[in-house]
Amino acid sequence: MNRALIVIDVQESFRAHPLWETISNPKIADQVDRLVGLARRAGDTVVWVLHSEPGSGDVFDPALGHVRLMEELRRQDGEPLIHKTSHNAFTTTNLQQLLTERGVRELTVCGIRTEQCVETTTRLASDLGYRVTFVTDATATNPVPHRDAPADRSVAELLADPRTLSAEEVIRRTEYALAGRFATIATVDELETGAGSRA
Repeated sequence: MNRALIVIDVQESFRAHPLWETISNPKIADQVDRLVGLARRAGDTVVWVLHSEPGSGDVFDPALGHVRLMEELRRQDGEPLIHKTSHNAFTTTNLQQLLTERGVRELTVCGIRTEQCVETTTRLASDLGYRVTFVTDATATNPVPHRDAPADRSVAELLADPRTLSAEEVIRRTEYALAGRFATIATVDELETGAGSRA
């Protein structure tokens, strides 16, 4: 067993956030569940990562009850569940130690915030020497506001601003930046089709 699937931040916190209505992939849990099934059948490690901001008072504060896997997903006994407080899944966790102990050298990554938490995890994993597959259609993100935009704008104002970067453009740019340098870009269908030859 030298592969692991890293599921990043596919948690109810995002559904509780006002920006959920702008999410690029509202059925991300279905795509992630397919990847989890594929990993389990192959005997790969599945690592669940949740983002947590204790004391923040927002949807990422564990005290509010949203820091849990999306209800469609089920963690099996023995599958690690770790909590991070940084964007990437390595810096504030024992993820690297966990992977090293299990002899993992290849990672498949998916999750929420394509260009943020999933991308930064991918880049750091590549720097650490892992071979990484970035499964774009098992990620999701929101439009990104312009850096000078007020933080307290409504969703309608965000979407109406011509400076806002659409979720589709965010995903396109993320793929462009990662492909061939930090990761292989793949879809869930491609991984399912090629499952027999991934050894």
